[in-house]
Amino acid sequence: MGQFLSAISTLNRVELSRSGEASKDRYRRIELSSDAVDELLVDLFVESHADEPEEIILDFDATDDPIHGRQEGRFFHGYYDCYCYMPLYIFAGDHLLSARLRMSNQDGAAGSLEELQRIVAQLRTRWTKTRIIVRADSGFCRNGFLDWCEENGVDYVIGLARNARLESELEDHLLDAEDLCESFGRKVALFHCFNWRTIDSWSRERRVIGKAECSRKGRNPRFIVTSLPCDDHHEAERIYRDIYCQRGEMENRIKEQQLDLFADRTSAHTMQANQIRLYFSSIAYVLVDALRRIGLKGTEAERAQCGTIRLKLLKIGARVRVTCRRIWINMSSACPYKDIFFAAWRNICATT
Repeated sequence: MGQFLSAISTLNRVELSRSGEASKDRYRRIELSSDAVDELLVDLFVESHADEPEEIILDFDATDDPIHGRQEGRFFHGYYDCYCYMPLYIFAGDHLLSARLRMSNQDGAAGSLEELQRIVAQLRTRWTKTRIIVRADSGFCRNGFLDWCEENGVDYVIGLARNARLESELEDHLLDAEDLCESFGRKVALFHCFNWRTIDSWSRERRVIGKAECSRKGRNPRFIVTSLPCDDHHEAERIYRDIYCQRGEMENRIKEQQLDLFADRTSAHTMQANQIRLYFSSIAYVLVDALRRIGLKGTEAERAQCGTIRLKLLKIGARVRVTCRRIWINMSSACPYKDIFFAAWRNICATT
């Protein structure tokens, strides 16, 4: 038998209930377990695999969530030029593993190590042989973060902010790239792998990959730090292009949740209530992503974005009739996406 769904008033009580005080409040007695939600997101990711994978990549990223009222934790962020929160997202491919609401008056990597420790510990209770790689931009290149990865068998490919010392290490390759760009008349990128240590912020020497890119507009050097083995420029190029650059796909997943599934509706007064709203959006993403991965497999919509799925498959007019034995849902025979709809229905039925 199915379970009853929560009404709007029930969800409102969940948002307004304060942690540790729900048992004393007459009207707001429903308390959400944040730890249980966090564990559920990782458990669903694990259960989506029939076998233990050889390798997974955890993508970390922070984004802005503009706010327009007097919400708790409200701060102005100079880079985004607005008052905002700065939620932290962690994905593994299309799977959402964590969505943590944070204030914007702190380092973009704040709390990321604690989230990584929690997720890795939970994953390794089920998968003991899986190789875990962390991927992120230069905002997460923090010594403590890298140290923990190295001490706990977690690999990483993380952006490294460029500076004059790094660029001088890449100078010969930049000159070669400029010559090739002049000869070919197009953009050229050369890759160089070298060991590097900062003046005082790193605890040890680490492997850095530099991209010496030149075009008619000038130089564009880029750097990443990695624990992956890199013996020559071919391997350096593979790590940079095939692994690091693919992190851009995570930004599409964040946009799906923020824009299509309303993760930016953080207009409640308290941080706790807004975190719960972010959880609601996260679960909505998990459900739509499962529909995309399972129900839409083999259809033209198997890579559709969440907004497209909502528009074409969920926001459909229908007539509902309830009889003693059945619930009849009558849809228009002229629905242009009925073939995709019924293909999704058959795929879901086949998995239950």
